[in-house]
Amino acid sequence: MMTRTPLMLMLVAAAALAGCNDGSHTIVAGANAEDNSVNAAANANVTLPPTIAATKIYRCADNDVVYVDWLSDGKSANIRTEQGGSPTQVVAAEPGKPMTAAGGFSLKGTPDAPSVRIAVPGQSEESCKA
Repeated sequence: MMTRTPLMLMLVAAAALAGCNDGSHTIVAGANAEDNSVNAAANANVTLPPTIAATKIYRCADNDVVYVDWLSDGKSANIRTEQGGSPTQVVAAEPGKPMTAAGGFSLKGTPDAPSVRIAVPGQSEESCKA
């Protein structure tokens, strides 16, 4: 009885290994694996949104505080009038030009400058210091 148990275990192990296949198990749903036209994202030129290059807090001439996230494209920024508030993105036609947005937002300056000119809805443009 003792010799039968190891023999049976070897036969079961051999049968289990016989079922293994070294072939590829790549599964491609709905298309030939070499047909990249199905995956349009793989063929498209994707432009990522700009990252935040600098975040500054400005105190303006009327004592208001404005939060500005300068974006890495050099021609856009996000302005918030409250910490944690919803941002409004201002955009310029090209880097170095004044940035504007609908509703009366505007921003003139650079993230390196000690002061910028900011306008928010309901107020005229004013000088603000970092």
